[in-house]
Amino acid sequence: MAEAIQQKLKAELEKFSQVQKDVSKSMSVRQKLETQLTENNIVKEELGLLDSSNTVYKLIGPVLVKQDLDEAKATVTKRLEYITGEIQRYEALLKDMEKRADDHREVLTSLQQELQKAQAAKSPNCG
Repeated sequence: MAEAIQQKLKAELEKFSQVQKDVSKSMSVRQKLETQLTENNIVKEELGLLDSSNTVYKLIGPVLVKQDLDEAKATVTKRLEYITGEIQRYEALLKDMEKRADDHREVLTSLQQELQKAQAAKSPNCG
């Protein structure tokens, strides 16, 4: 019986480890998105200071290409909307992963208790 519980415990521990790795990866992606959000907000502020007499350039590969100010503002606004949506998606994903991690943690605790009981019940019979 203890052997079967140990196998379950091992499998559950592997699932728990995988969820923790996924949480770590998702947190890293979310941090990058936060950085992009901050950078794009700064760009939006800077573009807001300009008027139609200013020239805006967009970097495409190694080349700077002239871009319309309104087009640049629209592009940045769309980018901000996209990044905000992605952050919200990752927050929901992280919340779900945290719940799964908690569920795995509970199962691990209960399996450890089962294993201890099985080993304790087996112990007196050995003597």
